[in-house]
This record gives sequence, structure tokens and C-alpha cells, in this order.
Amino acid sequence: MTRIVIIGGGPGGYEAALVAAQLGAQVTVVEQDGPGGACVLTDCVPSKTLIATSVRKQALLDASMLGVHYTGGPDGDVGGVIADMPLVNRRVKDLARAQSADIAARLAAEGVEVIKAPGRLVDPQVVRAGDRTIRADVVIVATGATPRILTGAEPDGERILTWRQLYDLEELPEHLIVVGSGVTGAEFAGAYRSLGSEVTLVSSRDRMMPNEDADAAEVLEEVYRRRGMNVMGRSRAESVKRTPDGVVVTLEDGRTAEGSHCLMTVGMVPNTAGIGLEEAGVTLDRGGFIQVDKVSRTSAPGVYAAGDCTGVLMLASVAAMQGRIAVWHALGEAVHPLRLATVASAIFTDPEIAAVGIAERAIENGEIEANIVKLPLATNARAKMQGFNDGFVKLFCRPNTGIILGGVVVAPRASELILAVSVAVQQRLTVDQIAHTFAVYPSLSGSVTEAARRLMQPMTPSGI
Repeated sequence: MTRIVIIGGGPGGYEAALVAAQLGAQVTVVEQDGPGGACVLTDCVPSKTLIATSVRKQALLDASMLGVHYTGGPDGDVGGVIADMPLVNRRVKDLARAQSADIAARLAAEGVEVIKAPGRLVDPQVVRAGDRTIRADVVIVATGATPRILTGAEPDGERILTWRQLYDLEELPEHLIVVGSGVTGAEFAGAYRSLGSEVTLVSSRDRMMPNEDADAAEVLEEVYRRRGMNVMGRSRAESVKRTPDGVVVTLEDGRTAEGSHCLMTVGMVPNTAGIGLEEAGVTLDRGGFIQVDKVSRTSAPGVYAAGDCTGVLMLASVAAMQGRIAVWHALGEAVHPLRLATVASAIFTDPEIAAVGIAERAIENGEIEANIVKLPLATNARAKMQGFNDGFVKLFCRPNTGIILGGVVVAPRASELILAVSVAVQQRLTVDQIAHTFAVYPSLSGSVTEAARRLMQPMTPSGI
């Protein structure tokens, strides 16, 4: 029986463990925090739970546009709608622990051994787990990553925070300064603004989320500004210091921003130091990320890696797929190498942003030839009924064949709507095939089929 030891119990680790157990391997997971790892306990699950709460509150704030008025506040406004942060944060942490318990139960049902201890490689076939030494035929490293700390802006857990420390706050920040306008910064900035905090978003670039679709970022920034957020572009933070009443963020150009709390969202560093990787022959890049190929192999024989510690698209879905691929390859099963071009991603802002396949900038740069259509969400009947005016559906396809190459959706529940486009990209479907597929009327998904119809090529009569 093949013995597989997995260091790390996040999505890359526990999904690999489940597949390995189902294929008959003897599996041990070494995880010091708990099943699900940081993704479930401190990062993805808690943040999306908090965001779900903020979206509900924002819906109450926007309800008057649909003729629903709250009568509990003065003059019938929504002034009485408040976020009970102790209750919100307790629910966030309870839900995370419950999700971890569900994963633990699933692993136990499949016969996977879980050791709650730090893990390290002794050599490519030996893992040290706490005070135990385990020999393995295959090792999978899935140790994740940790929020990056900037010199001069070290978190103290009270006023200067990483996102893992937010859920210990006893009250809503009066004025939250978010440093970093990537995906994480954008998500938390929007959530806390909807929950009732004044929010200043400090971006070192020209616009929010500079690595995402430009049209999508523009829509979101417009929504944020309309909701009263102060978005500071081209403003790189140099330092963050506590004051008697809060924090002051000093920018490189000498300007300052003052608030009650500061949230640092300036990237991640891999959890790869001090766990024996280089000594075991595992190659790391300059940033400390583990170098892997398309089937999750490292440079050390019998050692694979998955998830954020590899730096390959820091998404839970990618981590899980990397872990599965590692097991399939190690156990000699049929396996398809990881195809990043088919990975769907979502940003859980309000509205959400989801994308799959090629990016429009690749078309603009001449790297790929493609036709583009963009349908504003405001033209969709269901969106009008629900009062959604911000967003769009965008599709890209090859000019001659009509094969769908990718798309972007900005809408409520865009993370769900992108599935149709993701299936199309994965299966190399054409716009004609999507256009001839029934969509419910009225529905937001109808904009996907409508976009496909706009891209259909007219039939040219032959033989005339």
C-alpha cells in the first residue's frame, strides 16, 4: 500500500488526502491549526462570511429604490440598520470552526489520519510531525501562505491589522484605512463600508485591482465612490503608526491619512521557511515559493506541492486541483496537467466580479485575435426588476470558429454566473452553441446567451 504524507490541511492538502484515500493509499495529514487550514479557519471562509453579512446590509440600504422603506429610523430611512459586530464576528468564527469540523469528519470517514502538529521534511521520504517521524512513498507539501508584513507597518492586532485579526475586534471600526487595493483589499474595503465604517482605500496604482479586467475595476470603483468610500489612487504607503486615538498612514509623497484602524492587504508570503525543503532538494524561487510543474512535481523525487506555497494562482480551487493532480500522478492514474487558461476566479465584492479564460488586455496587446461583446447589466430585465444597475457580461471568441476563449461577469452572484462561461471555455464550445441554449426568462444568466448571440457570425450563402 502506498504511503502518502501531506504537510498542510488546507484545500490543497485535504482534497489530495480524500482522493488518495479513495484510491486505496494510506494517508496522513499533518496540520498544526486544524482541518481546512488557514483557508477555512482564518482566510477565505471567514472573509466570505463577513462579506455575505455586508451584502445583506447593503441590500437593506438599497431597498428604498424598490419602494421598500424601513420605518424604524427617523423619517422612514434606514438609520436604524446597524451591524452588531460582536455577533457578526462570533458567527464568522463559529462558521469557520464548523466547516473545519465537517472536513475533519469527512477525512475520518475516509480513514485519513490527521496529526495536529507542525510538519517538516527530514528528507524526500521522511516527514517529522511533532515528535513523530513518518516514512512516506510520496510527500505533498501544502503549507499555504501568510499575510506579508511591511517594515514600518507591523500589525499590533489592535489598531494595525492583518485580515486574520479583524474578527477579534469588539466593535465596528469608525474609520478603516485599507492599505492595498488588490482583490483582498477591495473585498474588505467594500464589506466594511457597507457594514457602516468610513473607509479609505490606499492604492499604489492608478486604479483599484490593477491586475483585473479594467472595465470591471472601473465599475467597482464607481460603486465604491458612490457609497462614500475615499479611494486614493497613486498613493503608496510608507509607514503606519498608532496615535492615541487611532492610526496615521504616511504616504511616500508626504501626505497622510488618519483613521481609527488600518488593515494591511499587501500580499502573501509562502510558508516554506524552516521546514526542510531546500535541504531535501526542493527548489524555491526568489520569493520562497515552491517551484512545481504542471502535475505538481517539485525538483525532489517523490515530493509534490500544492496551493499558495507554490504561488500558482492563489485560489482555493487551484490549490485543490493541484492536490488532486499530485495524487493522480503519484499513483499512476490518468491525469491532465493543470491548465490555467480554464481556471475561473471570483472577487467577492458587491457587485461580484468573475472571470475565466483570456484577459482583454491580451487582445488589446495583439497577443490573441478575438471578437468582444460587452452587455451592460442595466439592459437585463431581471437586473432591472431587482434594481441592479452596475455591471456587465463580456465574452471573447475566436473570429472565425466562434470558439469561446473567455469572459468577465460583473453582477450580483457573478461567482455563480461564470460557470456557464467556464464550461464553454473548458469544453471549447462556440458562441452558436451557447446562443442556442435555453436560458430562463427573466434571469441574469440570460445576458450570457444574449452576449453569445451578439457574437454569432452571419451565415454566408454558398454557391451563389
